[in-house]
Amino acid sequence: MGHIRIEPGQAGRLVVHLPYSPENLAAIKAVPGRCWHPAEKYWSVPDGPGMAEKLRALLGVGHLEPTSLPPNAERVIALVREAIHARHFSPRTEDAYVGWSRRFLARNPGPPESLGEADISRFLSWLAQEGQVSASTQNQALNALLFLFTQALGKDIGLLDGVVRAKKPLHLPVVLSKDEVRLILSQMSGAPRLMATLLYGCGLRLLECCHLRIKDVDFSQNQVVVRSGKGGKDRYTMLPASTRGTLQSHLEIVRLQHSTDLARGLGSVELPNALARKYPNAPKEWGWQWVFPATCHYTDSITGERRRHHLHESVLQRAFKEARIKSGVAKPAGCHTLRHSFATHLLEDGYDIRTIQELLGHADVSTTMIYTHVLNRGGRGVCSPADRLGLDEGRP
Repeated sequence: MGHIRIEPGQAGRLVVHLPYSPENLAAIKAVPGRCWHPAEKYWSVPDGPGMAEKLRALLGVGHLEPTSLPPNAERVIALVREAIHARHFSPRTEDAYVGWSRRFLARNPGPPESLGEADISRFLSWLAQEGQVSASTQNQALNALLFLFTQALGKDIGLLDGVVRAKKPLHLPVVLSKDEVRLILSQMSGAPRLMATLLYGCGLRLLECCHLRIKDVDFSQNQVVVRSGKGGKDRYTMLPASTRGTLQSHLEIVRLQHSTDLARGLGSVELPNALARKYPNAPKEWGWQWVFPATCHYTDSITGERRRHHLHESVLQRAFKEARIKSGVAKPAGCHTLRHSFATHLLEDGYDIRTIQELLGHADVSTTMIYTHVLNRGGRGVCSPADRLGLDEGRP
């Protein structure tokens, strides 16, 4: 998307959607307290009096989307957060839903209780026509607004008439060949290489790999337990035999680091839900530690406790991109491409689609079926008519 957009974010911050250019990057880095969000691909900056005007002058934006919220909007946003917490949605879902709710309420200055279907339809159409968002982004906004109205405002939403829908393109996933995977992994080292190998060897999503804990790796059964994957579902997948030695050596280093943290009075990690209250000693137990811990500690904003987080996903993303460029692979591959390659290569090796569906954690086999189309791409098994002309390769 090529437009600069500035909109309300979490409390006390503004979200800046900024197309890349050296000038834009230099400008946003001049803002104190700015923060890059790699997963959502936007910047956030501290909000304050006149901050929007300063950004307008700094980025050369003539017109900004409204950033002030109407009366009672903050109360509605608080209700959205409460409903999300009650349902144990992920922090990223909370960020997305709250962000879309703020943006919707900022563009509709009337009392939130007076808004309805027509306002939702107008907002979604504006996203498609003026914002030029993708179909998935528009659908995310729709889900967030339905949640806002049903859970925070207590209003049932009927049919949304006249919505201009963003066109959803039909794309096949990018898949690396086995040689290309080998080339890229050979350019990586350390924890990022091990993580990338697990993405490919286990079919993991990026955050599923980052969220692995010691107890989730079962060397005796050669399997990995993926906890609370997409949709909050658990599943089993294989542990590649080729990674056993490397992974065990890596865990010895992690154990030494954990022992050092414990000796310093640290060594705690965040636990899901209320497990820390039920098992007060669990945050420091070896089994609950991250397989890929961060290199430094952070201070929990609620408890004030010093903890160690898992390695941030951007570390692996950067390492993979640099390795892909060094390897000379021209495909626009990212970390998730390794998961696509895992499924495609299993199909090539003759494994049945249902087995691959379970390993990937797909709820519907139709989602897994996309890889059968990938196998057929390029007309494999069909002789090109150009090959029948008898022309010498390389002659004009």
